[in-house]
Formats: sequence, structure tokens, C-alpha cells
Amino acid sequence: MLRHFQMFADYNRWANERVYEACATLSGEDYRADMGAFFGSAERTLNHLLAADRIWLKRFTGEGEAPTGLDAVLFEDFAELRAAREAEDRRIIDWLNGLQEAELSRIISYTPISTPTKVELRLGPILAHVFNHQTHHRGQVHTILTSLGKPSIAIDLVYFVLADGQRWQ
Repeated sequence: MLRHFQMFADYNRWANERVYEACATLSGEDYRADMGAFFGSAERTLNHLLAADRIWLKRFTGEGEAPTGLDAVLFEDFAELRAAREAEDRRIIDWLNGLQEAELSRIISYTPISTPTKVELRLGPILAHVFNHQTHHRGQVHTILTSLGKPSIAIDLVYFVLADGQRWQ
């Protein structure tokens, strides 16, 4: 399973790069436009993904910055957000590369931001959630992009494995 999660971290980096490349073509107005996604705009959705990843990594490692809200706009400037996303993706990859398989069974205790009830889960299922969460919201950004007339981007896992991710076959 550890290798599987390492692949997802690499895929996550790859897919995020493509989404950010596509968002870089948006005007500032379109980037910030409320398009009806859960967090409204591409800007707010991309900020949410970074905020969520920082929250999870803080829970896993005890290190790093973690916002107190899931709707935090960490960076209004697109270039700064993009650089922070790239750094966070590298941080996730590096952290996973330092794990041992047995650590996936470690219990993680935390209190969700959205509800004040303590939760205890094994790391493995939480990691599955983290990567699924990324895919879910990247899909929303993809919908925003195509709603604004931008071309569809190929960010499916199989495209990653066939291109940059061949080492995961």
C-alpha cells in the first residue's frame, strides 16, 4: 500500500501542475468568478485544496502551517498560490517517501474543523481520503475551466501512468 500512496502523491503533483497550467490562462476576473462550485471560484477551490493538505500534513507530522478554516484564502496572488502548491506537493511526496509500510496502520487522532468530535482512524484510510479529496476538487476546477470555454484537460490517472508515471507500472 505504501507504494500505492507514493504513486498517488506523484500523480497528485502531476495533475495539480496541469490544473494550474490551465488556470494560468484565466483572466483575474474569471479566476475569481463564482461558478457555483462548492467553494465558488477556481481561486477559492485551489486555496481550499492547499489549506486541506496543510491541515492533514500538520496532523500527520506535527509540522508546518495549518489554517483554522477550510475556506481560508491563503494566497490571493495566483503565482504565490502556485508556488505554495508546488512546495506542498513536494512535501507530501517527501513525507511519504520517508514512511515505512507499517506506519500506514498507525492511528491518527484529530478533531475535524467542521465538527468538534474527536476522530481516530488509521493513516492508510486517511491517505486514501486525502488523495480522493484532491481528485474531487480538481474535478470541480476542471468544470469551472470548461464552463469558461477553456479546453478540457487530461488529468486521469491512466494518462499520468502512461506518460510521466511509467515507473509506477
